[in-house]
Amino acid sequence: MFGHDISLPVLISPTGVQAVHPEGEVAVARAAAARGTIMGLSNFASKSVEEVTATGATTFFQMYWTGDRTLMQQRMQRASDAGSQGLIATLDWSFSMGRDWGSPEIPEKVDFKTMVRMAPKVATKPRWLYTYGRTGQIPDLTAPNLAAPGADKGPTFFGAYYEWMTTPPPSWDDVAWMREQWHQISGGKPFILKGVSRIDDARRAVDAGVAGISISNHGGNNLDGTPAAIRLVKPIADAVGSQIEVVMDGGVRRGSDVVKAVAMGARAVMIGRAYLWGLAANGQAGVENVLDILRGGVDSALLGMGVSSIHEVTPEHFVVPDGFHLSLGA
Repeated sequence: MFGHDISLPVLISPTGVQAVHPEGEVAVARAAAARGTIMGLSNFASKSVEEVTATGATTFFQMYWTGDRTLMQQRMQRASDAGSQGLIATLDWSFSMGRDWGSPEIPEKVDFKTMVRMAPKVATKPRWLYTYGRTGQIPDLTAPNLAAPGADKGPTFFGAYYEWMTTPPPSWDDVAWMREQWHQISGGKPFILKGVSRIDDARRAVDAGVAGISISNHGGNNLDGTPAAIRLVKPIADAVGSQIEVVMDGGVRRGSDVVKAVAMGARAVMIGRAYLWGLAANGQAGVENVLDILRGGVDSALLGMGVSSIHEVTPEHFVVPDGFHLSLGA
């Protein structure tokens, strides 16, 4: 994928604020390296890009369209200097709207008052509390990858969110500019656009010079009525899959989900929630366990279908209901 060998068609999707475990994104990166796949690192991460690339994991740095162009160039330069092998631009959630569907609370910082208020919830997770307690740390909810040059710490999550929500959404000319800047800074390393759900947008992404796209609805975090990503894969892959690499993220929970996405035309899937569960439960070993479960599920599905390789699966191996595939923007 994107010029790198991977051991299974499952990539680590960038997700922010992984302070559910003391090692956060560092533990996830070590797991990705141990299992031979690509690590996606959010610019809202709780660990710095330097710490993550130091694990030896093949790391793709992710950015939102936030701040001015000078800030974006500085962040791209830092990611490249740290050894990032690609850039993921997430553009499927760039507007100022509040969440209204009961998302879990994220405190601005973990101080004494916050700890007292949340103590009843923490008391029900004694093993998690012990894991954190023996490190002598408290969850750090700042974003080090958004720190200003020379600053000791990055903004809080809500400070980063404010910058994001007050930045005007990008145009396709902005996407082309971002890709060009990254190519100049990194020496031509891959630029991936995350959050495509329409055929016309996929074609615009090709015109902007991207190396690949991720078909995604951002976990339904924009509009709670958006189509599932798997329904969009085949029409988009048929339209642009011969020109760029196509991956899918959203809703992948088992190995058979991976097989379905690949059969529909995706080169691989990206996982988010699944590995975060593993991270919260058992750090690096928990993430490795999630990847192992997915690998075993892929193998079992292929065996049950009577094929010897995931490269052999096609849509004809599945019962696909009429009207399942959605050709949005065709």
